[in-house]
Amino acid sequence: MSSTNHLDQLKKYTTVVADTGDFATMEEYQPQDATTNPSLILQAANKPEYKHLVEQAVEEHKGSDLSGNALVESIIDRILILFGVEILKIVPGRVSTEVDARMSFDTEGTVAKARHLIDLYEKEGISRDRILIKIASTWEGIRAAEELEKDGIHCNLTLLFAFAQAVACAEAGVQLISPFVGRIYDWFKKSTGEEYQGANDPGVLSVTEIYNYYKKFGYKTEVMGASFRNTGQITELAGCDLLTISPGLLEELQNTEGELECKLSEETAQAKDLEKISLDEKAFRFMFNEDAMATEKTAEGIRNFSADIVKLEKLIGEMLD
Repeated sequence: MSSTNHLDQLKKYTTVVADTGDFATMEEYQPQDATTNPSLILQAANKPEYKHLVEQAVEEHKGSDLSGNALVESIIDRILILFGVEILKIVPGRVSTEVDARMSFDTEGTVAKARHLIDLYEKEGISRDRILIKIASTWEGIRAAEELEKDGIHCNLTLLFAFAQAVACAEAGVQLISPFVGRIYDWFKKSTGEEYQGANDPGVLSVTEIYNYYKKFGYKTEVMGASFRNTGQITELAGCDLLTISPGLLEELQNTEGELECKLSEETAQAKDLEKISLDEKAFRFMFNEDAMATEKTAEGIRNFSADIVKLEKLIGEMLD
């Protein structure tokens, strides 16, 4: 007898990704891929069951020629790799590893850091096909991803809130984008004072628009809805290429019985009457600037991820004292 809970149903239409640094959660819900960010790594690093990975990274650097900021940076890179390697023992697909958010406006720095992270993974015997380098969806980040993709280093463009960002990513040949459903919803709820549900949710509408545009015009860039606030947002996007879901919402989906309808498909996208656009830097910056929600949420996301990297650096610094 086949199970009819919503998580099992969702997996028929969509690749499910675990949005967590918690290995036990991944083992329980068996996602295809996993994604991490500085905030999730910081949370995991503070848990007793994962502290050994942080301690291992520090221990390996004892006697290193590095010092100061360079030493801390090297240790953090090692922590990212150790978490990634452990995650890839559990998930059959890919893990996303994030470039320092403070490089969000530095194309060359992002490219160099991404290549370094890939090199570290390959030294552990991990193929670059199993890694997605996470980069903020700034103009500079998108240009870095375009260069990396040409070298077979696949990228996950994160902190994506605007249609302009999605179009630029597709034109750059980026492997995957992560539009942030919940954070879009948060902004509109706060801005208008309204509650949004189902297909009327602004975050759901944003991902649906991007998905339909990509499929209509044959872009290969994968769409991975992210940052969900409730299961309704997830079920409205059943059929999206991928959805990255937090442990609490994975559990809720697993505990909900019943059939789930596929909402997004290439067939329905092809039937849409859409206009194809192309963006150079000036057009991108103006179109992005016209979107108050996207400009505010992208900036806020970069600030928050940067702050969590600083906290992680402080944690490492204390361990080195």
